[in-house]
Amino acid sequence: MAAGWLRHLAGDAVEVRSAGSAPKDQINPVAVEAMREVGIDITGNVPHLLDTEDVRAGDAVITMGCGDACPIFPGKRYEDWDLPDPAGQSIEVVRQVRDEIRGRVEKLIGELQVS
Repeated sequence: MAAGWLRHLAGDAVEVRSAGSAPKDQINPVAVEAMREVGIDITGNVPHLLDTEDVRAGDAVITMGCGDACPIFPGKRYEDWDLPDPAGQSIEVVRQVRDEIRGRVEKLIGELQVS
């Protein structure tokens, strides 16, 4: 959902890479529905394993409970967003997570001075 928001709000001003330390084989269908409700289609996203190149290429690395499984490189901006995992949650909970993510993405865009 974070990648969907970032692409939607920042457009071509940023390159978005989305990965996980233990990705599932598909995107959470409830998250897909929650994002569809706000006009964002994330069905084309494919979960993939976070690798060192993803981190090395980024200016900012946003994790959500990645812990020690995420590679660390000096000089990168790291944030861990402590949010409920939407997996297995109701649409109501996923909507709350979606909206919290939007606020955090908007703040990040402002802090990075993306235009």
